[in-house]
Amino acid sequence: MAEQKLFAGHAVRRLRRQLLLTQAAMAEALGVSASYLNLVERNQRPVSATLMLRLAEVYDFDPRKLAAAEPGGGMEALRRRLADPLFADLEIDRQQMEEWLAGAPGGAEAFARAYDRLGGGGPAADARAGDPGRQVRREVERWRNHFADLDAVAEALADELRQTAGDPYGAMAERLRVRHQLSVRILPADVMPGLLKRLDLHARQVQLSELLDVPGRTFALAERLSQEARGEIEALVRGAGLDRAGERLYTRHLVGYFAAALVMPYGRFLRACEQSGYDMEVLQRRFGASFEQVAHRLTTLQRLGARGLPFFLMRIDRAGQVSKRFAGASGSALVEGPGLCPLWNLTEAFGRADETLRQLVETEDGARWFTLAQARTPQGARGVKARFSIGIGLAAAEARVLSAARGVDLAGEAVPVGLGCRACTRPDCAQRSAAPAGRAALASERESGVTPFGFAGD
Repeated sequence: MAEQKLFAGHAVRRLRRQLLLTQAAMAEALGVSASYLNLVERNQRPVSATLMLRLAEVYDFDPRKLAAAEPGGGMEALRRRLADPLFADLEIDRQQMEEWLAGAPGGAEAFARAYDRLGGGGPAADARAGDPGRQVRREVERWRNHFADLDAVAEALADELRQTAGDPYGAMAERLRVRHQLSVRILPADVMPGLLKRLDLHARQVQLSELLDVPGRTFALAERLSQEARGEIEALVRGAGLDRAGERLYTRHLVGYFAAALVMPYGRFLRACEQSGYDMEVLQRRFGASFEQVAHRLTTLQRLGARGLPFFLMRIDRAGQVSKRFAGASGSALVEGPGLCPLWNLTEAFGRADETLRQLVETEDGARWFTLAQARTPQGARGVKARFSIGIGLAAAEARVLSAARGVDLAGEAVPVGLGCRACTRPDCAQRSAAPAGRAALASERESGVTPFGFAGD
């Protein structure tokens, strides 16, 4: 496959303006001509590998931002939004979109934010726009799910606990007893029906259900110790400008983030990732964490000067409904899609208990992703058992160091996936269940193709 050229003048121009530099000053610092930099900023020249390296060396700039910072998510993301029937009569073609992105990137980004804020159009747009879950996710993705202040406090506390005891659970319990006057009590399941953990301030107890396993109990104590980062958490919540419901959800996310950072301290966790090839089983055993906890933590490794690989995460139920999604620094369209592609083996994992499935997929824009999927049953469920499939992934070009990718030809054939049938325009998919939004459906009495839904092209 021919190497795709990267046009990211908007990102280069944004960096220059943030640094309050003229084109001539930045060009001199980068060792290029001012005229060349001008052409790059106007998307008339691609960003070369040499220029990427100079940006990283001179300004400590993460080159991955060049792709991730495309206005509105880039051409394909804008194309999906414009496929809404609301715009069907405008007949905006690809050339017009290219001119729009090149000539008015700010306008394209403004359109994308407004469209997303309104929930993607349609009659339920107003209701979705006020959804606190959507508000919180936007805020989390604004930070790329990396909160440096929480990591710093958690890492310092983890070092302190490690010096006092080799057992993380015991060290945390002792810290809660001495510093917070809270004892830990494990209670029978019938004493805590429907609950796995509870803070009883009257009895000064952290009460945990016997149904929680050791990783679950340790994580619950780590959540309680988030009180030691209360100032940092409250500052993040205040800065988000959310409504009351959103503040509660965001606080819960940040408490969970701190707990993960305490159980899996940044420096030690990143070293373990690099030494083991990001081996999920090794990481679970080394840090006493669950598959899902490790998967979450992998999406947060974006510390300046000590970045890990940019993973994304998706969690779905058996109906294909998404209950968690974090793009992190990956910029993956798979996380942002309005639907789920049945060809992605996230759904297949439900029938392969506790097995980790590997897959190489390629989206319509030509991006290739190496993914892992595993189905898990949450703890403590009695009666009808819930089950979720957790998928993580990263760009195929960066997956070579993964232990899970050994034996996989990352440049070989990939499964062609979309972002749900209503957002996918692949014409020859036998799995298709609906025509793309905004495309006229075509039917013929004389012939039929691989897909039961024929539709008009661009």
